[in-house]
Amino acid sequence: MSSLAEQSLAKALKALVDRDDTLANQVEEEDNALDRLQVEIDNRCITLLALRQPTAKDLRFLMMAAKLTTDLERIGDHSVNIARRALKLTQEPQLRPYVNTPRMAEIARGMIRDAFDAFVYEKPILARELIQRDKELDKLDRQVHADMTDAMIADSKTVKRAVNIINIAHNLERVGDHATNIAEEIVFLYEGQDIRHKHE
Repeated sequence: MSSLAEQSLAKALKALVDRDDTLANQVEEEDNALDRLQVEIDNRCITLLALRQPTAKDLRFLMMAAKLTTDLERIGDHSVNIARRALKLTQEPQLRPYVNTPRMAEIARGMIRDAFDAFVYEKPILARELIQRDKELDKLDRQVHADMTDAMIADSKTVKRAVNIINIAHNLERVGDHATNIAEEIVFLYEGQDIRHKHE
């Protein structure tokens, strides 16, 4: 699921930057695979909870797995939202060169990769580190919003395009939030410590 979610996000941004409608449509078509995997993993977790009655780290692992599937499925949904906005943006001249949105996508993809490296290689320190990167995504999201607001004030003809770009940035910021959720669960799994809402 992690690999599919990251690929979906990469395709959505490539569709945006390259103005590629075919690629944008692929993102939505391929989202079904993430949905199916979420259901499959959730069912396995329920079965193991019922039959094995795990405790301690095993219980935390199953709880984490069930939560992670939700975050990964939502990342796929955000990629679909980005692809849909990209389709709308290709219908009109490009407003401005894309700078901050590709940077946001790069950060978000890195967060997804590092979260699952932290999971597979049992590195909660890596999970803790990536949480801090979410602040950079938040900052870039605010910058896109400010830039597009200025564009709309300067020229009302830019409103539709600017709103779509703001929406794309917001979806990328949300991907970072989901990667942060995953990192928090990894810290809980390996350290037994709940760090939600305690990032300072």
